[in-house]
Parts: sequence; structure tokens; C-alpha cells
Amino acid sequence: MKLPEIQRRKSRSVRVGDVTIGGESPVTVQSMTNTRTSDVKATCAQVARLSAAGADMVRVAVPGPQDTAVLAEIVRRSPVPIIADVHFHFDRALEAIAAGVAKIRLNPGNITDREQVKRVIKAASDAGVAIRIGVNEGSVVQRREGSQRSSDLARPLVDLMVEKLEEYLELFDAEGFGDLVLSAKSHDAFTCIAANRAIAGKWDFPLHLGVTHAGTSDTGAIRSAAALGTLLGEGIGDTIRISYAGDPAEEVAAALELLYSLRLRKRKGVDLIACPTCGRLEMDILPIVERLGEALAGIAAPLTVAVMGCVVNGPGEADSADVAVCAGKGRAMLYRRGEKLRTLATDEIVSAVVEEVRRLANKK
Repeated sequence: MKLPEIQRRKSRSVRVGDVTIGGESPVTVQSMTNTRTSDVKATCAQVARLSAAGADMVRVAVPGPQDTAVLAEIVRRSPVPIIADVHFHFDRALEAIAAGVAKIRLNPGNITDREQVKRVIKAASDAGVAIRIGVNEGSVVQRREGSQRSSDLARPLVDLMVEKLEEYLELFDAEGFGDLVLSAKSHDAFTCIAANRAIAGKWDFPLHLGVTHAGTSDTGAIRSAAALGTLLGEGIGDTIRISYAGDPAEEVAAALELLYSLRLRKRKGVDLIACPTCGRLEMDILPIVERLGEALAGIAAPLTVAVMGCVVNGPGEADSADVAVCAGKGRAMLYRRGEKLRTLATDEIVSAVVEEVRRLANKK
């Protein structure tokens, strides 16, 4: 029986360069550079790495004029659309738009002069540049703590996030600007889920999903998978960023794996699976899996490879994988699409599996 696909929420389409967010388009993946944007060489190198890792768009910070001054060069050299991350200075937004970015991330709450925000909206409209606006827990908590209204202090955080976003949207609606992507972020997965469910039910703008301040990869990957996996499984979300401290290329890998796991993207390359290292193992398979991961990284064919360490789950996985090994004490059985091929010594496993994978990849 064919499993039903995730039924995605209907949203309007927003163009970001040559990429479409929302509508019938696949969920897109983005990341953000952690270089000084003014360092063109380092920033362009990281953008290229993120693109090669699978990012559809890349965001760069533009806190100062020295950053927007080099944006045109970065945009020219980038293989993917560039998004400018703007917070406090509306001039940076205008400069980024003039430099040719495909989208800006704007926090209207940090720009108190509404006329300045209107100038940004007009410039973006004239240039065909999309805008992401959003709220995060930090800014709303500050607002709530600074409020003199006891009703605000008692209201749920998610309600305040939606209310703040509604205030922003009134301004954009009055200016006739609709190329918007919305976001609502928290470091707490539960809050992210609740906020995005509320927003998804209220507006049809595409949604950018992410967990902010998620921490290191140890915690960030789990928090992001909990929030984003839940929402994407419900059909909510049009573009995602898994973010945590460290190499942003790892964010892209994690985001793609999440989409692959939910069948929202077709996997590119080898899907390497391995059994848990329980007490039934008669061979240390972890070094074998690690060596295979490196050896198979460059193969683009969508093949499944299973490395199993005992007879409990091994034969079943061997039947469903393209290439599999079922290991025992000092030896392993090699399978190709359920067919037993031969017995291998431990030191033959990696080379034999790679050989069979390459043989199948060349037939595709």
C-alpha cells in the first residue's frame, strides 16, 4: 500500500531571485554565513560551500555600511540568491536593495519611524525584492515586560507574537506590498509549534521555520527537528533554516536530512543506514560505517546501503536495501537487492560495498 504524502498548507508564492517560496514549490533550505560580510573573499567562499551543501538561498548580515558596500560583488559571485539580514538601520535595507539582493530580512519593530519602513517597502516593491518579517520570543518578551497593561502581562506569549505580526502586516497591506514571508521563532520548540500553527491558520503568506538561539548542534539539531518536524509533518512551512553555533554547512545537511526523512525532498546520493550498536553485535561496525560514509559521499545516485551487525534485523534490511552487509564474528554476508553475493572478511567490507554501489550507480 502506498503511504499518503504530507498535504501541505496552501500558501501564496513569493519569488526570491530564481527560487520560489510557497505555492506548489518544494520546501526550500537556507542558511546564513558566519563570516564578516565585508570580507568578500571569505563570505563568497562560504556562500559557495553552503550552495554546494544544498542551500537554496544564503543570508548575510549587514550591520554596517561596510557590509552593504560589498554586497553587489557578493551577489554577482553567488550561485544562489542572497538575502540581506537587516535589523536596526533602514539605510542598510535600502543599500542592500540597491546592491541587488533577492530578499531582505527586516524587523519592523526595531525601526520606530514608520516613514522609514515605508521607504524600504517602496524600494523593495520597485526592485522586485521580497521581504521576510517576523517576531521572536525575545522581542515580544521585552515588549511584555515593558508594558504597563496588566492584561498584556497575563496574556499568552503566542497571542502576543501573533498580535505583533498583525501590526506589522497592517503597514505592509496599507502600502500594497504582498511579497512577504512570515516567521515566528523561539528557542523553545513547543512555542515555535504553537505560534506557527496560529499564523498558518490566519494568513496565507509562506512561512519561514526555525528555532532561534538553539545552541550547539547537540541541542540545536534536536530542538529544530522537534519543532520543524512537527510543523512540516502537518504541512506547515515553506522554507526552513536549522541554526546552531558552528559550521553553517552542518545546518544545511541537517535541514536536508529532515526533508528527506519526511519525504518532502527526494534524496540525492546514498542513504547509509546502520543498526544500533547493541549487545548482540559481534563486530565493531562504527568504523566501517564512518569509512563508508566518506567513501560514498561523492556518489549522486539515490541508493540505500545498510550495514547490519547481527542476524536479528540484518536479513530484513538486506532485502530492502540496494546494497547491504550482515556482519557476524570476523565476517559478513554481502547482499545486492536481497540477493546473497558472497562472504567477506572484515577488512574487505568497505571496498566490496563501494564496488557494488558504484556498479549500481553506473546503471542508473
